[in-house]
Amino acid sequence: DPTTLTLLEEVTTVESRQDVAMTLVKIYLGQGLVVPFLDYLNTREVHSTTDPNTLFRSNSLASKAMEQFMKAVGMLYLHEVLKPIINRIFEERKYVELDPCKIDLNRSRRISFKGSASEAEVRESSVGLLQTYLSSIMEAIVSSVSQCPPVMRVVFKQLHKRVEDQFPEPENEDVKYLAISGFFFLRLFAPAILTPKLFQLRDHHADTRTSRTLLLLAKALQSVGNLGLQLGHGKEQWMTPLHPIILCSVASVKDFLDKLIDIDHDAVCEAPQRAVFLPSVIVKEGFLQKHKSEGPQLLKRFAFKKRYFWLSSESLSYAKSPEWQVRSTILITHVCAVERVDENAFQLQNVMQVITQDTDGQLHTTYLQCKNVNELNQWLSAIRKVSIYNEHMLPSFHPGAHRGSKWTCCLQPDRTASGCSRTHSAVTLGDWSDPLDPDAETQIIYKELLQGRDKLRKQYLETQELEAAKQEEPLKTNQPSSVSAQGRSERARAIAARLLDVVLDLERAHSTFQSREPDESHPLILSS
Repeated sequence: DPTTLTLLEEVTTVESRQDVAMTLVKIYLGQGLVVPFLDYLNTREVHSTTDPNTLFRSNSLASKAMEQFMKAVGMLYLHEVLKPIINRIFEERKYVELDPCKIDLNRSRRISFKGSASEAEVRESSVGLLQTYLSSIMEAIVSSVSQCPPVMRVVFKQLHKRVEDQFPEPENEDVKYLAISGFFFLRLFAPAILTPKLFQLRDHHADTRTSRTLLLLAKALQSVGNLGLQLGHGKEQWMTPLHPIILCSVASVKDFLDKLIDIDHDAVCEAPQRAVFLPSVIVKEGFLQKHKSEGPQLLKRFAFKKRYFWLSSESLSYAKSPEWQVRSTILITHVCAVERVDENAFQLQNVMQVITQDTDGQLHTTYLQCKNVNELNQWLSAIRKVSIYNEHMLPSFHPGAHRGSKWTCCLQPDRTASGCSRTHSAVTLGDWSDPLDPDAETQIIYKELLQGRDKLRKQYLETQELEAAKQEEPLKTNQPSSVSAQGRSERARAIAARLLDVVLDLERAHSTFQSREPDESHPLILSS
């Protein structure tokens, strides 16, 4: 039956569906309703699939929503499971290759102490290394049931039941496992192994050698996720030496999935969430140049000291080095602005400021210099993300510095004068790790409906008379299917009409808001 979600899926393009899926997941997470939301999409997807081999293979809203859901609620779990082995692979940087066409004997001299290794020795060494890495990965995964977020386990449990009910035949016994492993292994763990930086497991992309190791491991893990059903049927027969360990992993994967969904749905409290970060998780870390403004003084270049910073959802702490035991801490709850600094303030590029307010209401500014503009943007966004829901955020700030008895930006002499520029709070809003921001997320859905309203109007309203004419003749023969089809068509038209009314109301509200003249009570009204 048609619903608002089905119509939204129809008007979105394939290119925008991932953003829409992520936005919807965050909206329902924020409302504490993500479990029934995903169950609705998954049930609809399962019921519309006749061939179990094609289940969730398309870029449907259900597939994309599940993928974004796992990233939003499961990324910290992914880090706990994979980060140790990923770090080990990066540090060891072993030469690994199985494809005879790609083996470079000159790059593998360290494998044999006798000189250049033979092709057989390279393959034997590579198989051993890959088996070791894959065993470590599988052991970490299958022993991680208790670490997996309960809400993810409940979603998988419901998915398992929907698939089992739809495909109960003995020959489809594995389909209920494949539905879960397809998301768990093929859309989360394997991509994270392939490109760790995109999942924030590493700060930089892998070099060529390490990247090849990760690719071969990702291929092997994909085969595990497919329960070994496609082994031997592909073109890459050189992967055959890994088939035994892959097949041995299948039984443990099924056992793991059985344990994963062994959870009481009612015991899981799906409370509304406001952010995806856990307090103990380090969101970002690295060296920065730091200076803390402490009253009137002449700020010089050498006033910036190199310090190592750690950012979590609770604090921004720093020390002389990563190993230094004594740390200074800035509480995130005290942050009231995070902004760029003009270059002429210190004659330095890529400087930002973190303005905090202490318990006495006094403002303090910490200046941080980043090594390049990309790092500056990353730190700005990261600190804004963890402080986005703080109370007492400042409406304005000084993009300059107070030097020579005046602000370099507005030339006001008073050090405590109100800021001369409007502050910013925007974060990426498109990344899995962005905080939940219902206002911004519903704006994205409004934009999609605005762009798709002509399609909605043409498909459901302008063709109303034509559809009625088509339904008239079958109705005379009293065919139940025609009556049912007409009912669905009428419901779809009613939903489309309601959506178009909502879009029109919102458009009028936007126009009214934009046409308002700024007054004393609204000095910072946005123009767009």
